[in-house]
Amino acid sequence: MATSLDAFKSNQEKQTIDASRKVRIGIIGTGWIAGSHMDSYLKQPDVEIVAGADIIPGKAEAFFKKYGLDNVKCYPSGEAMVNDKSLKLDAVSVCTYNRQHAPCAIQALNAGLHVLLEKPFTVTTEEAVEVMRAEKKSGKILSIGFQPRLDDNMKMVKAICESGVLGKIYYIQTGGGRRRGIPTPFGTSFIEDKTAGLGALADIGCYSLDMVLNAIGYPKPLTVSGYKSAYFGTDPNYSNYVATGHPEYAKLFGVDDFAAAFVRLKGGIILDFRIAWAMNMDTSGDTLIYGTKGGLRIPSTECWNGSIGGDLTIYHEVAGKQVETKIPMIHDRPGAPSNFDKKIRSFVDACKNGGEAPVPSSQILYNQAILDAIAQSSEKGREVKIVIPEI
Repeated sequence: MATSLDAFKSNQEKQTIDASRKVRIGIIGTGWIAGSHMDSYLKQPDVEIVAGADIIPGKAEAFFKKYGLDNVKCYPSGEAMVNDKSLKLDAVSVCTYNRQHAPCAIQALNAGLHVLLEKPFTVTTEEAVEVMRAEKKSGKILSIGFQPRLDDNMKMVKAICESGVLGKIYYIQTGGGRRRGIPTPFGTSFIEDKTAGLGALADIGCYSLDMVLNAIGYPKPLTVSGYKSAYFGTDPNYSNYVATGHPEYAKLFGVDDFAAAFVRLKGGIILDFRIAWAMNMDTSGDTLIYGTKGGLRIPSTECWNGSIGGDLTIYHEVAGKQVETKIPMIHDRPGAPSNFDKKIRSFVDACKNGGEAPVPSSQILYNQAILDAIAQSSEKGREVKIVIPEI
Protein backbone atom coordinates (compact mmCIF):
# COMPACT_ATOMS: atom_id res chain seq x y z
CA MET A 1 0.00 0.00 0.00
CA ALA A 2 3.05 2.28 0.45
CA THR A 3 3.46 2.63 -3.32
CA SER A 4 -0.14 3.82 -3.63
CA LEU A 5 0.36 6.35 -0.86
CA ASP A 6 3.46 7.71 -2.60
CA ALA A 7 1.50 8.01 -5.83
CA PHE A 8 -1.20 10.06 -4.12
CA LYS A 9 1.38 12.30 -2.45
CA SER A 10 3.03 12.99 -5.81
CA ASN A 11 -0.23 14.53 -7.00
CA GLN A 12 0.50 17.47 -4.74
CA GLU A 13 3.47 18.58 -6.84
CA LYS A 14 3.13 22.02 -8.40
CA GLN A 15 1.57 22.06 -11.86
CA THR A 16 3.14 23.95 -14.75
CA ILE A 17 0.54 26.27 -16.30
CA ASP A 18 0.60 27.96 -19.70
CA ALA A 19 -0.48 31.53 -18.93
CA SER A 20 -0.26 32.74 -22.53
CA ARG A 21 -3.92 31.85 -23.13
CA LYS A 22 -6.37 33.35 -20.65
CA VAL A 23 -9.74 31.87 -19.77
CA ARG A 24 -12.31 34.66 -19.46
CA ILE A 25 -14.59 34.04 -16.47
CA GLY A 26 -17.86 35.55 -15.25
CA ILE A 27 -19.40 34.96 -11.84
CA ILE A 28 -23.17 34.69 -11.34
CA GLY A 29 -24.15 35.40 -7.75
CA THR A 30 -21.69 37.26 -5.51
CA GLY A 31 -22.56 35.89 -2.06
CA TRP A 32 -20.41 33.93 0.36
CA ILE A 33 -19.39 30.98 -1.85
CA ALA A 34 -18.44 33.35 -4.68
CA GLY A 35 -15.61 34.55 -2.44
CA SER A 36 -14.11 31.06 -2.42
CA HIS A 37 -14.32 30.96 -6.22
CA MET A 38 -12.64 34.36 -6.47
CA ASP A 39 -9.85 33.41 -4.07
CA SER A 40 -9.04 30.36 -6.19
CA TYR A 41 -9.46 32.02 -9.58
CA LEU A 42 -7.05 34.78 -8.56
CA LYS A 43 -4.38 32.15 -7.91
CA GLN A 44 -4.61 30.94 -11.52
CA PRO A 45 -2.20 32.78 -13.85
CA ASP A 46 -4.29 31.89 -16.91
CA VAL A 47 -7.64 33.24 -15.67
CA GLU A 48 -9.14 36.69 -16.20
CA ILE A 49 -12.28 37.71 -14.25
CA VAL A 50 -14.18 39.98 -16.62
CA ALA A 51 -17.79 40.12 -15.43
CA GLY A 52 -20.17 39.43 -12.59
CA ALA A 53 -23.90 39.50 -11.87
CA ASP A 54 -26.16 39.74 -8.86
CA ILE A 55 -29.86 40.50 -8.53
CA ILE A 56 -29.23 42.74 -5.49
CA PRO A 57 -28.34 46.26 -6.73
CA GLY A 58 -24.75 47.23 -5.96
CA LYS A 59 -23.78 43.85 -4.49
CA ALA A 60 -21.65 42.71 -7.42
CA GLU A 61 -19.87 46.06 -7.63
CA ALA A 62 -19.02 45.95 -3.91
CA PHE A 63 -17.87 42.34 -4.22
CA PHE A 64 -15.34 43.01 -6.96
CA LYS A 65 -14.17 46.27 -5.40
CA LYS A 66 -13.21 44.28 -2.30
CA TYR A 67 -10.83 42.32 -4.51
CA GLY A 68 -9.46 45.44 -6.17
CA LEU A 69 -11.10 44.56 -9.51
CA ASP A 70 -12.60 47.88 -10.53
CA ASN A 71 -12.71 47.03 -14.24
CA VAL A 72 -15.04 44.04 -13.93
CA LYS A 73 -18.34 44.72 -15.69
CA CYS A 74 -21.40 44.10 -13.50
CA TYR A 75 -24.94 43.09 -14.48
CA PRO A 76 -28.32 42.93 -12.71
CA SER A 77 -28.83 39.29 -13.77
CA GLY A 78 -26.90 36.29 -14.97
CA GLU A 79 -28.96 36.21 -18.14
CA ALA A 80 -27.94 39.75 -19.07
CA MET A 81 -24.30 38.90 -18.48
CA VAL A 82 -24.11 35.65 -20.45
CA ASN A 83 -25.94 37.20 -23.41
CA ASP A 84 -23.47 40.10 -23.72
CA LYS A 85 -21.25 38.76 -26.50
CA SER A 86 -18.90 41.75 -26.21
CA LEU A 87 -17.48 40.17 -23.05
CA LYS A 88 -16.14 37.20 -25.00
CA LEU A 89 -16.67 34.97 -22.00
CA ASP A 90 -15.38 31.41 -21.98
CA ALA A 91 -17.04 30.18 -18.81
CA VAL A 92 -19.01 31.08 -15.70
CA SER A 93 -19.20 30.04 -12.08
CA VAL A 94 -22.78 29.79 -10.87
CA CYS A 95 -22.75 30.74 -7.17
CA THR A 96 -26.40 31.56 -6.60
CA TYR A 97 -28.76 30.09 -4.02
CA ASN A 98 -30.06 26.59 -4.79
CA ARG A 99 -33.31 27.44 -6.56
CA GLN A 100 -31.47 29.55 -9.13
CA HIS A 101 -28.90 26.90 -10.03
CA ALA A 102 -30.96 25.39 -12.85
CA PRO A 103 -32.10 28.58 -14.65
CA CYS A 104 -28.68 30.23 -14.45
CA ALA A 105 -26.84 27.13 -15.65
CA ILE A 106 -29.28 26.66 -18.54
CA GLN A 107 -28.94 30.30 -19.63
CA ALA A 108 -25.14 30.06 -19.62
CA LEU A 109 -25.07 26.77 -21.52
CA ASN A 110 -27.53 28.11 -24.08
CA ALA A 111 -25.20 31.08 -24.53
CA GLY A 112 -22.38 28.66 -25.42
CA LEU A 113 -20.41 28.91 -22.18
CA HIS A 114 -18.74 26.32 -20.00
CA VAL A 115 -20.30 26.13 -16.51
CA LEU A 116 -18.95 25.38 -13.06
CA LEU A 117 -22.12 24.92 -11.03
CA GLU A 118 -21.94 25.02 -7.25
CA LYS A 119 -23.48 22.16 -5.31
CA PRO A 120 -26.15 20.97 -4.94
CA PHE A 121 -26.71 20.27 -8.64
CA THR A 122 -30.31 21.55 -8.40
CA VAL A 123 -33.29 21.14 -6.07
CA THR A 124 -35.28 18.57 -8.05
CA THR A 125 -34.43 15.73 -10.41
CA GLU A 126 -36.49 17.34 -13.18
CA GLU A 127 -34.41 20.53 -12.93
CA ALA A 128 -31.19 18.52 -13.17
CA VAL A 129 -32.47 16.77 -16.29
CA GLU A 130 -33.31 20.12 -17.92
CA VAL A 131 -29.80 21.41 -17.20
CA MET A 132 -28.31 18.25 -18.71
CA ARG A 133 -30.42 18.63 -21.82
CA ALA A 134 -29.00 22.14 -22.24
CA GLU A 135 -25.52 20.73 -21.63
CA LYS A 136 -26.01 18.06 -24.30
CA LYS A 137 -27.33 20.58 -26.81
CA SER A 138 -24.52 23.07 -26.18
CA GLY A 139 -21.63 20.62 -26.23
CA LYS A 140 -20.02 22.63 -23.44
CA ILE A 141 -18.51 21.49 -20.15
CA LEU A 142 -20.75 21.33 -17.10
CA SER A 143 -18.93 20.47 -13.88
CA ILE A 144 -20.61 20.31 -10.47
CA GLY A 145 -18.83 21.74 -7.40
CA PHE A 146 -17.89 18.61 -5.45
CA GLN A 147 -14.31 19.46 -4.46
CA PRO A 148 -14.07 16.84 -1.63
CA ARG A 149 -13.66 14.06 -4.22
CA LEU A 150 -10.40 15.75 -5.27
CA ASP A 151 -8.97 15.20 -1.78
CA ASP A 152 -6.19 12.60 -1.75
CA ASN A 153 -7.88 10.70 1.09
CA MET A 154 -11.12 10.49 -0.89
CA LYS A 155 -9.12 9.18 -3.83
CA MET A 156 -7.66 6.55 -1.52
CA VAL A 157 -11.16 5.48 -0.43
CA LYS A 158 -12.10 5.04 -4.09
CA ALA A 159 -8.87 3.15 -4.81
CA ILE A 160 -9.55 0.74 -1.95
CA CYS A 161 -13.11 0.06 -3.15
CA GLU A 162 -11.94 -0.47 -6.73
CA SER A 163 -8.99 -2.70 -5.74
CA GLY A 164 -11.19 -5.69 -4.92
CA VAL A 165 -9.81 -6.03 -1.37
CA LEU A 166 -13.33 -5.57 0.02
CA GLY A 167 -14.89 -8.12 -2.34
CA LYS A 168 -18.50 -7.49 -3.31
CA ILE A 169 -19.76 -4.37 -1.55
CA TYR A 170 -23.30 -4.91 -0.30
CA TYR A 171 -24.04 -2.40 2.47
CA ILE A 172 -22.91 1.17 3.22
CA GLN A 173 -23.59 3.38 6.21
CA THR A 174 -22.76 7.03 5.63
CA GLY A 175 -23.73 10.55 6.54
CA GLY A 176 -22.45 13.32 8.74
CA GLY A 177 -23.62 16.09 10.93
CA ARG A 178 -23.07 19.04 13.18
CA ARG A 179 -24.13 19.23 16.79
CA ARG A 180 -25.13 22.86 16.21
CA GLY A 181 -24.49 24.21 12.73
CA ILE A 182 -27.46 25.65 10.86
CA PRO A 183 -25.78 28.03 8.38
CA THR A 184 -27.20 31.49 9.08
CA PRO A 185 -24.12 33.75 9.47
CA PHE A 186 -24.79 35.18 6.00
CA GLY A 187 -28.56 35.57 6.27
CA THR A 188 -31.41 33.22 5.46
CA SER A 189 -30.73 32.01 1.92
CA PHE A 190 -29.77 28.53 3.22
CA ILE A 191 -32.89 28.11 5.36
CA GLU A 192 -35.81 29.61 3.41
CA ASP A 193 -37.68 27.32 1.04
CA LYS A 194 -37.99 30.05 -1.60
CA THR A 195 -34.20 30.21 -1.96
CA ALA A 196 -32.81 26.89 -0.72
CA GLY A 197 -35.51 24.29 -1.42
CA LEU A 198 -33.53 21.70 0.53
CA GLY A 199 -31.57 22.18 3.75
CA ALA A 200 -28.96 19.88 5.31
CA LEU A 201 -29.73 17.37 2.57
CA ALA A 202 -28.43 19.68 -0.15
CA ASP A 203 -25.80 21.55 1.83
CA ILE A 204 -23.75 18.68 3.27
CA GLY A 205 -25.78 15.56 2.50
CA CYS A 206 -24.81 15.70 -1.16
CA TYR A 207 -21.13 15.52 -0.16
CA SER A 208 -21.44 12.41 2.00
CA LEU A 209 -23.43 10.70 -0.75
CA ASP A 210 -20.76 11.59 -3.31
CA MET A 211 -17.99 10.22 -1.10
CA VAL A 212 -19.38 6.68 -1.16
CA LEU A 213 -21.20 6.68 -4.51
CA ASN A 214 -18.12 7.92 -6.35
CA ALA A 215 -16.02 5.28 -4.58
CA ILE A 216 -18.22 2.44 -5.86
CA GLY A 217 -18.78 3.76 -9.39
CA TYR A 218 -22.08 5.60 -8.93
CA PRO A 219 -24.59 2.73 -9.31
CA LYS A 220 -28.11 3.77 -10.25
CA PRO A 221 -30.43 4.41 -7.30
CA LEU A 222 -33.65 2.39 -7.47
CA THR A 223 -35.85 3.13 -4.44
CA VAL A 224 -35.74 5.40 -1.39
CA SER A 225 -37.51 5.37 1.95
CA GLY A 226 -36.72 8.76 3.43
CA TYR A 227 -37.37 10.96 6.43
CA LYS A 228 -36.65 14.60 7.18
CA SER A 229 -37.39 16.94 10.08
CA ALA A 230 -36.83 20.53 11.25
CA TYR A 231 -37.06 20.48 15.05
CA PHE A 232 -34.08 22.75 15.63
CA GLY A 233 -34.46 25.18 12.74
CA THR A 234 -38.03 26.06 13.68
CA ASP A 235 -37.23 26.63 17.37
CA PRO A 236 -36.68 30.33 18.26
CA ASN A 237 -34.69 29.15 21.29
CA TYR A 238 -32.15 27.33 19.10
CA SER A 239 -28.80 28.31 20.61
CA ASN A 240 -27.25 29.87 17.52
CA TYR A 241 -30.35 31.99 16.89
CA VAL A 242 -30.15 33.28 20.46
CA ALA A 243 -26.40 33.87 20.26
CA THR A 244 -26.71 35.91 17.06
CA GLY A 245 -29.89 37.74 18.09
CA HIS A 246 -32.09 36.29 15.33
CA PRO A 247 -34.95 34.29 16.92
CA GLU A 248 -37.11 35.42 13.97
CA TYR A 249 -35.20 33.00 11.74
CA ALA A 250 -37.29 30.19 13.25
CA LYS A 251 -40.37 31.50 11.44
CA LEU A 252 -38.48 31.72 8.15
CA PHE A 253 -37.00 28.21 8.38
CA GLY A 254 -38.62 26.14 5.64
CA VAL A 255 -36.21 23.29 4.90
CA ASP A 256 -34.80 20.20 6.65
CA ASP A 257 -32.20 20.26 9.43
CA PHE A 258 -32.07 16.44 9.65
CA ALA A 259 -32.69 13.68 7.15
CA ALA A 260 -32.25 9.93 6.93
CA ALA A 261 -32.91 7.32 4.26
CA PHE A 262 -32.73 3.69 3.26
CA VAL A 263 -31.65 3.58 -0.40
CA ARG A 264 -31.56 0.55 -2.68
CA LEU A 265 -28.90 0.77 -5.41
CA LYS A 266 -28.44 -1.27 -8.56
CA GLY A 267 -26.28 -4.31 -7.94
CA GLY A 268 -27.93 -5.28 -4.66
CA ILE A 269 -26.24 -2.54 -2.61
CA ILE A 270 -28.01 -0.96 0.36
CA LEU A 271 -27.20 2.61 1.45
CA ASP A 272 -28.08 3.66 5.00
CA PHE A 273 -27.82 7.47 5.12
CA ARG A 274 -28.27 10.22 7.70
CA ILE A 275 -27.32 13.91 7.78
CA ALA A 276 -27.82 16.77 10.24
CA TRP A 277 -27.29 20.49 10.63
CA ALA A 278 -28.19 20.16 14.31
CA MET A 279 -28.61 17.20 16.65
CA ASN A 280 -28.17 16.16 20.26
CA MET A 281 -25.30 13.86 19.40
CA ASP A 282 -21.57 14.30 18.80
CA THR A 283 -21.59 12.34 15.54
CA SER A 284 -23.99 10.46 13.32
CA GLY A 285 -21.34 7.75 13.01
CA ASP A 286 -18.37 6.77 10.91
CA THR A 287 -18.87 5.77 7.30
CA LEU A 288 -18.81 1.97 7.03
CA ILE A 289 -18.48 0.03 3.79
CA TYR A 290 -19.27 -3.68 4.10
CA GLY A 291 -17.84 -6.16 1.59
CA THR A 292 -17.71 -9.94 1.34
CA LYS A 293 -13.90 -9.99 1.74
CA GLY A 294 -13.38 -6.93 3.91
CA GLY A 295 -14.92 -3.87 5.45
CA LEU A 296 -13.74 -0.24 5.42
CA ARG A 297 -14.17 2.29 8.22
CA ILE A 298 -13.89 5.98 7.33
CA PRO A 299 -13.73 8.11 10.51
CA SER A 300 -16.27 10.90 10.74
CA THR A 301 -15.38 14.56 11.09
CA GLU A 302 -16.80 17.02 13.61
CA CYS A 303 -18.22 19.07 10.75
CA TRP A 304 -18.07 18.08 7.10
CA ASN A 305 -14.70 19.46 5.97
CA GLY A 306 -14.09 17.74 2.65
CA SER A 307 -11.82 15.03 3.96
CA ILE A 308 -11.81 12.22 6.53
CA GLY A 309 -11.51 12.28 10.31
CA GLY A 310 -8.48 10.02 10.72
CA ASP A 311 -6.75 6.90 9.48
CA LEU A 312 -8.78 4.46 7.39
CA THR A 313 -9.17 0.89 8.67
CA ILE A 314 -9.74 -2.23 6.58
CA TYR A 315 -11.19 -5.21 8.50
CA HIS A 316 -10.36 -8.50 6.76
CA GLU A 317 -8.79 -11.94 7.15
CA VAL A 318 -5.20 -12.91 6.47
CA ALA A 319 -4.12 -16.57 6.67
CA GLY A 320 -7.35 -17.40 8.48
CA LYS A 321 -6.90 -14.67 11.08
CA GLN A 322 -9.09 -11.60 11.56
CA VAL A 323 -6.87 -8.53 11.19
CA GLU A 324 -7.13 -4.77 10.81
CA THR A 325 -5.01 -2.84 8.31
CA LYS A 326 -4.51 0.87 8.96
CA ILE A 327 -4.24 3.20 5.97
CA PRO A 328 -2.62 6.41 7.27
CA MET A 329 -4.46 9.63 6.58
CA ILE A 330 -2.72 11.69 3.89
CA HIS A 331 -1.86 15.22 5.00
CA ASP A 332 -1.30 18.05 2.54
CA ARG A 333 2.21 19.31 2.17
CA PRO A 334 2.78 22.96 3.17
CA GLY A 335 1.70 25.21 0.33
CA ALA A 336 -0.22 22.47 -1.49
CA PRO A 337 -3.42 23.63 -3.23
CA SER A 338 -6.65 23.23 -1.28
CA ASN A 339 -9.43 20.99 -2.53
CA PHE A 340 -11.26 24.11 -3.66
CA ASP A 341 -8.19 25.27 -5.59
CA LYS A 342 -8.04 21.84 -7.23
CA LYS A 343 -11.69 22.18 -8.23
CA ILE A 344 -11.10 25.53 -9.90
CA ARG A 345 -7.87 24.38 -11.54
CA SER A 346 -9.42 21.20 -12.95
CA PHE A 347 -12.33 23.20 -14.39
CA VAL A 348 -10.02 25.76 -16.03
CA ASP A 349 -7.90 22.95 -17.50
CA ALA A 350 -11.01 21.29 -18.94
CA CYS A 351 -12.13 24.59 -20.49
CA LYS A 352 -8.73 25.11 -22.10
CA ASN A 353 -8.07 21.58 -23.27
CA GLY A 354 -11.57 20.44 -24.19
CA GLY A 355 -11.43 17.62 -21.70
CA GLU A 356 -14.26 15.97 -19.80
CA ALA A 357 -15.96 17.67 -16.88
CA PRO A 358 -13.99 17.02 -13.66
CA VAL A 359 -17.24 16.19 -11.84
CA PRO A 360 -19.69 15.11 -14.57
CA SER A 361 -23.41 15.79 -14.37
CA SER A 362 -24.13 12.18 -15.40
CA GLN A 363 -22.90 11.06 -11.98
CA ILE A 364 -24.34 13.87 -9.87
CA LEU A 365 -27.75 13.31 -11.47
CA TYR A 366 -27.99 10.13 -9.35
CA ASN A 367 -26.92 12.09 -6.28
CA GLN A 368 -29.62 14.67 -6.94
CA ALA A 369 -32.23 12.00 -7.59
CA ILE A 370 -31.57 10.52 -4.15
CA LEU A 371 -31.86 13.91 -2.40
CA ASP A 372 -35.10 14.65 -4.23
CA ALA A 373 -36.50 11.19 -3.50
CA ILE A 374 -35.71 11.52 0.23
CA ALA A 375 -37.74 14.73 0.35
CA GLN A 376 -40.60 13.16 -1.64
CA SER A 377 -40.62 9.98 0.42
CA SER A 378 -40.73 11.96 3.65
CA GLU A 379 -43.65 14.05 2.44
CA LYS A 380 -45.57 10.99 1.18
CA GLY A 381 -44.76 8.82 4.17
CA ARG A 382 -43.74 5.83 2.05
CA GLU A 383 -41.00 4.40 -0.13
CA VAL A 384 -40.69 5.94 -3.60
CA LYS A 385 -39.27 4.57 -6.82
CA ILE A 386 -36.67 6.70 -8.58
CA VAL A 387 -37.56 7.42 -12.18
CA ILE A 388 -35.16 9.57 -14.22
CA PRO A 389 -36.51 11.07 -17.48
CA GLU A 390 -34.68 10.54 -20.74
CA ILE A 391 -32.04 13.17 -21.52
